[in-house]
Order: sequence, then structure tokens, then C-alpha cells
Amino acid sequence: MAAGTYKKYNIDKEIISTLNKILYDCKLCPHECRTNRHSQKNGFCKAGYEPVISSAMAHHGEEPPISGDMGSGTIFFTHCNMKCVYCQNYQISQKHQGRPVTIEELAQKMLYLQKSGCHNINLVSPTIWVPQIVSAAAIAAKKGLSVPMVYNTGGYDSIQTIKMLDGIIDIYMPDMRYSSNEMALRYSGIKNYVENNRTAIKEMYRQVGDLVLDKNGIATKGILIRLLVLPGNIGGVKETLDFIKTELSVNVNLSIMAQYHPEYKACKCPQLSRNITLEEYSEVTDYAEKLGFENGWIQDYGDLSAEEDMFRPDFNRDKVFRYYEE
Repeated sequence: MAAGTYKKYNIDKEIISTLNKILYDCKLCPHECRTNRHSQKNGFCKAGYEPVISSAMAHHGEEPPISGDMGSGTIFFTHCNMKCVYCQNYQISQKHQGRPVTIEELAQKMLYLQKSGCHNINLVSPTIWVPQIVSAAAIAAKKGLSVPMVYNTGGYDSIQTIKMLDGIIDIYMPDMRYSSNEMALRYSGIKNYVENNRTAIKEMYRQVGDLVLDKNGIATKGILIRLLVLPGNIGGVKETLDFIKTELSVNVNLSIMAQYHPEYKACKCPQLSRNITLEEYSEVTDYAEKLGFENGWIQDYGDLSAEEDMFRPDFNRDKVFRYYEE
């Protein structure tokens, strides 16, 4: 079993019913496509009713309190409500590789990951699959699921959906990718990212607060915000840091990432066709320090080349990450 004893899930049947009804006129995320996902796949994300996943495994490449020693029980969902031209998961997010599973099978995967010793259930790209995830978690809870649930999102979330996850999700791990709607539309194909992202994250923070660690340094509750530094700082991370300090707290745990590498269509975009420089990364980390942020993680820029290769996913491989072969 995973280290520690955590809460037992008590998921309201009315929440499950409400979420499933939304799928008949889907407005789970800010796109509000209003597609009947029980019978159609013509919304922005091209997802239907049955959840589609690429893999479920113990992942050791997340932040230390998420991966721990035993790994994070990561479920990679196929499809996405963002179309980032630089997405490192593009094989599953944009090319839709993966296989459909039933709600019951999804519940069994959660239980298997817990039994394997994983510290949590890490839901990657969960936004468009919230009804199916909640239904599966309810089934798994009756069979003993008790480890924390991690909501690992690109950050284009609807506050109405996030409110329905209150008491279900223990750890929110959202990206704050842009502080400019123009950049979000240009490079991720989404409208009004900033307003939706910030409103949803304020609700996440209201629900779970700052990151809480157990005696072994494993996260049990709270928010961890990921900030990916893009070339030329086109994501506007410094402006996002201002927002976090003003609207949330300087105590929030941050993961400031230097690992950007041009993937998918990024090589065709002049601004995104290169890695970031040490100067670009240092400008952001220095600013975070100046604002008083002390909690979280930064990356050692000098050691990134080996680490990038080790933790860069390839969903065409049996082992998604190279570190499994070491």
C-alpha cells in the first residue's frame, strides 16, 4: 500500500448525476461547445463519452512531493481542450493516440496504482473527462481508494466545473501558461485563457490552500502551480507571479520550469523554435525571489539536457519515459 493513510472519498451522487448530464450539452470547459458527447465527437477536443487513456503508470518525473520514492500513479488521458503548438504530449493530446476504457476499468486502474504503492492518483489532462473521472473515483472509493487525487491540468478550466470537484480533488497542479490572451490564442488556440485560468485557480486555492506535506515529505493536499518559461518570455511569467502574490499568496508552492523544448509544430514558429536561454530563465527565477516566493522548485539549467531526454515522453514507446530503461 502507499505510504500513509489518507481520506476516504465520499462523492455525492448528485454531483455525478449533474456532471453526466452536462455531457449531453457539453460545457465542462470554457469552450462550451455544447456537443452531445454521448453520441458525438465534434467539439473542440474531439472527445466522446467513453474515456480514452494512453497509459497508467508509476511516474517518477514529477515534483518531489508528488513523485516521492514510489512514484505518482499517473493516468495520461487522450484528447485536450488546448491545442498548444509546442505540446510535448502531442501524440495523445492532438493526434489522439490511446484506447477507450469503461468507467469500471478506469476505477480499476486507480486501485491498481494505489496497490502498486503510488503516493497518489495523478490525472493528466483531466479537464474534459471530469464526469468520467468522478464516476470512476466513486466506484474505486467503495473498494478502498484513499490516496490523494491530483488534478494535473493545462489550466483552461471552467470555475463551474472546478466548484463541483470541491472535496474530491486533494491536490491541484495547474499550469499558468499565459498572462496574455493574444499569446494563448496564437499558440494554444484558446480564447480568454487568462480570465478563465485565474478565476479557476483562485477557486482551486480556496478549496485546498497551500501545499501540505506528510512526515515523509509527500503532498497530501494543496496547490502547486507550474510556470513554464517560454522563449522570449512570451508566456508573461513575471506578470503571472504578480497575480499569484496579489490574489493568492506568496506562500504558494511554485514549479518554475526551464525544460521547454520545441516539439510538435513549434519548429515552424520563429519565436518558439529554440530552447530558452539561461538569461531568460534567471530573469524569471530572480523576479520570483524578489517578490518573496520561497516555496517550490526551480531547475538546474546546466543539467537540463540529460534530464530532458530522460523525462521527455514518447507515447509510441512501450515505456513512455526513458528512465524506465535505466
